[in-house]
Amino acid sequence: MPVIDLNADLGETVDGVPTADDDAMFEVISSANVACGGHAGDAASMRASVERAVRHGVAVGAHPSYPDRANFGRAAMAIAPDQLRAVVDRQLAALVAAGADLRYVKPHGALYHAVTVDPQQAAAVARAVADRSDALGRPLPILGLPGAIAGAAASVGLPFVHEAFLDRGYTATGGLVARTEPGALLDDPAEVSARAVRLVREGTVTAVDGSTVAVNAASLCLHGDSPAAVAMARAVRAALDAEGIEVRAPW
Repeated sequence: MPVIDLNADLGETVDGVPTADDDAMFEVISSANVACGGHAGDAASMRASVERAVRHGVAVGAHPSYPDRANFGRAAMAIAPDQLRAVVDRQLAALVAAGADLRYVKPHGALYHAVTVDPQQAAAVARAVADRSDALGRPLPILGLPGAIAGAAASVGLPFVHEAFLDRGYTATGGLVARTEPGALLDDPAEVSARAVRLVREGTVTAVDGSTVAVNAASLCLHGDSPAAVAMARAVRAALDAEGIEVRAPW
């Protein structure tokens, strides 16, 4: 039976207000990327996410970002590597302090994209994750797109896990279409669920220019803060179940 992980960015409260229907999302996913204070989230939301994860048997991952709540972590920041390492470490520590049985780490937003192309920032994030791994006594995998971060993870002895996006447009080179460009966001449950099955069965996705892009992913991501997130997540889970594809966290 084919197996795939289904992850979502959750716990992203802003000033105490949730940006997603976390209760509904936790019911259908296998891994939750929990905001830990950089772009969103606070101690209460982290504890609530941990409780939901335990209740639904969902693996908890940290979703650290630049310290940029004003832009929801989606603006690039010039930050020294040592400072970035400390910023990420504080966020991981906050989630652990909230009771998380931390299983992996996935950077958020602008930081996610930066570590695919910037070796210094990738190394800083990988070292922060390695520090936390040492404290926990086990290696924490890093989840993301191929790029500098994959090599940085390997250099500090951490596994790297490739993911694919179900609700984001792809370029012909395998990157994600910028959020400011046409075709960046997908919101049709039927289209997104069909993409999920195709990614598992064929390892390909159709780019915005119509070309076919090979994507080798062990985890599929849906963004929890999209208006159609719950409908898409339920459609994806139903499609995967119908195809006999097991949804299970790899951590």
